[in-house]
Amino acid sequence: MTRTTHLNALQALDMAIRKGSLQAAAEKLGITPAAVGQRIRSLERYLDTDLILRGRSGLRPTPALKVALDDLHAAFAALDRVADSLDFQRTAEIHIIADPDWSDLWLLPRLARFRENHPNILFNVNGEGDVPMRLGAPDIVVDRDPEGRAANGTPLYNEIFLPVGSPENAARISDPNVTKADDGRPRYLPVGTLGDQQRMWRHSEKDSLEGFPLLHIKPRADAPDTPGWKEWLSTYSHERESPERGVQYALVRNALDSVKSNAGLLVCGLSCTLDDLDQGVLSLPFPARESLLAKNPYRMQIRSEARARPQVVRLADWLVGEAARTKTAMDKLVAR
Repeated sequence: MTRTTHLNALQALDMAIRKGSLQAAAEKLGITPAAVGQRIRSLERYLDTDLILRGRSGLRPTPALKVALDDLHAAFAALDRVADSLDFQRTAEIHIIADPDWSDLWLLPRLARFRENHPNILFNVNGEGDVPMRLGAPDIVVDRDPEGRAANGTPLYNEIFLPVGSPENAARISDPNVTKADDGRPRYLPVGTLGDQQRMWRHSEKDSLEGFPLLHIKPRADAPDTPGWKEWLSTYSHERESPERGVQYALVRNALDSVKSNAGLLVCGLSCTLDDLDQGVLSLPFPARESLLAKNPYRMQIRSEARARPQVVRLADWLVGEAARTKTAMDKLVAR
């Protein structure tokens, strides 16, 4: 085990004991609960001894850890103070923890444009980027969890959820007899069959979803208030039996790749698909007004010490401006 691995594992152990759970420690460190547990287990294997006990009241130190607990807490408290006092040495680094779908599909494509005007600013987003992830709290947190780390942050915009599909499948929703054949004869396959790209799924009538595979996003504890097909179809009356059936994806990015390959239709956030809609890579099979508005907005929380750094302030102002443009584009689309 390297010294860096030692330090990461000890940090995870310290935070887990402080917070009383792997979930709370993960939120503080900006990693997953599974990663926190893995770091602690790697340290336990290295030391060949158990370090934490799990009980109804949360995590507790074992006798082996208890004798060193005060020193552990004191060491990381000192490291936090050192990190804060040396912040001036990394003024050009900005560390961001954000909702992974929002980060992949909204932030990173736009961040490339920001970096063209600010090439000297270095980024780490969700643990990856120009510089390694550092100890301590990130400079900026963005999510829409009302109980999350950005709960008291600056509102950016409320997500809008609606169905998206490939241009071919969106056309089939509006015209069941659409065909790729020049002779005008409709070509059908049995419901749900995917083998022949020159044919299409059979469905009964205009605006019907019968016969189209529906794709789903797996629910996440850190992404509440995320409607899917069940919620959308309970609001808008379109023909479809068993809307809960279909392939589930952990990330919206992967689901959208399948949508673009004509594998099915997906209910997802409009802000994450605006560019693909503009470029004609994706289409809306139903009017954009048939959408669901998220109750909680994306919020941006800036670490108090980072507010004194002009690079962070510049990025935060830019994010607010980009969010406003996104909201305007979504509102126009829904109104139209």
